[in-house]
Amino acid sequence: MEIQKIDLQQKEMPREWYNIQADLPKPLDPPLAPDGKPITPSQMEVIFPKALIEQEMTQQRWIKIPEEVLDVYCRWRPSPIFRAIHLEKALQTPAKIYYKYEGCSPAGSHKPNTSIAQAYYNKKEGIKRLTTETGAGQWGSALALAGSLFGIEVRVFMVKASYNMKPARKQIMAIWGAECIASPSQETEFGRKLLAQDPENPGSLGIAISEAVEEAASRKDTNYALGSVLNHVMLHQTIIGQEAKQQLKSIGEYPDIVIGCIGGGSNFAGISFPFAMDKIQKNKKIKIIAVEPKACPSITKGAYDYDYGDTAGMTPILKMFTLGHTFMPPAIHAGGLRYHGMSPLVSALVNQNIVEARSYHQTEVFDAGLLFARTEGLVPAPETTHAIRGAIEEAIKAKEEGKEKTILFNFSGHGFFDLSSYQLYMEGKLEDFDYHEDEVKKALKDLPFCKGN
Repeated sequence: MEIQKIDLQQKEMPREWYNIQADLPKPLDPPLAPDGKPITPSQMEVIFPKALIEQEMTQQRWIKIPEEVLDVYCRWRPSPIFRAIHLEKALQTPAKIYYKYEGCSPAGSHKPNTSIAQAYYNKKEGIKRLTTETGAGQWGSALALAGSLFGIEVRVFMVKASYNMKPARKQIMAIWGAECIASPSQETEFGRKLLAQDPENPGSLGIAISEAVEEAASRKDTNYALGSVLNHVMLHQTIIGQEAKQQLKSIGEYPDIVIGCIGGGSNFAGISFPFAMDKIQKNKKIKIIAVEPKACPSITKGAYDYDYGDTAGMTPILKMFTLGHTFMPPAIHAGGLRYHGMSPLVSALVNQNIVEARSYHQTEVFDAGLLFARTEGLVPAPETTHAIRGAIEEAIKAKEEGKEKTILFNFSGHGFFDLSSYQLYMEGKLEDFDYHEDEVKKALKDLPFCKGN
């Protein structure tokens, strides 16, 4: 790929990713193999390139971004930051609300920040094919884009509930040359097993991950690419928060509150980790809030324990907040947040009281998304509306307290592929789901090292 000659400094783009592992007050618990021993790099090489495994495990604070990756980033980065003045007026709040707009990427979300990097490292090590999972389709679209740019074949297992609700996502993946398959599918042994048990299985991210990992592990020319959860994915996304810090600094601002939605943790990590660094290193008085759906509340209702990242138990065993890898979340429209677990890094920050979490029903977040669209003009993805709801709540709180606050949230993706979800909301057909406590208790009994097993 010919590198475009662009003045990166003039474009104010960071040239390094930030690795928060270097600054954690307490180090991460290591990922484990099924035997309970720390997993080795060689064990991970079955599905990941060596460069990403090194990023997964390193304690180095700053990781240089390859020129080839920066060249692609320059097509839309740095992403803009806006002040939501009209939303502020509607809320009659003294708070200033800023949002980092990640919907300007070709795939319409923050996901290409890591898909481009992952495709580059796999291409460099001679990999011909990549498999992956996707919930709402943002990650599948992003990897399809990256595969197209780097000449890598991509196969995407998309959660069936979202596959049926979001047909446009399948089409854009096809435009970029990727194959999209409804999961659970007949393509893998695990998928066939689940469909034999329940032909109407709506799928989950955990199931889709299992299928993608199974296929990747069965072919030497194929690796697996994950769109969230793992450390190297969090690393790549930190370009978001670094840009935001620089952009706010240029106008003399620094946030009191930073907010992002969470499913696996990547967009939240992207906006928040560079600010968490200030909180850890400089004792900055900043509130960092992670927002999740009440229907799948891995942090607010889950256990902080070792669990598999997928339903079949094929991934490394990670220390994280989890609802149990066998938990089947309801088919909410924020498909990207329907995941049983949480990034080990995000989980550690919550566990160490650096980050706090809250949860909302889908009707109240769609209400926030509609208000945002009608005041600021942009239609947010259902996932993003969770962050908007959190920002609105904090702005109202500032009004009640009579305090000026500066709020920053990550606008993780636009909602132009999700208009059918908005239609259902506006017609009063969206249903709120609470998590089922009994189902979670049952799933937690299946944790790999649970004494009840």
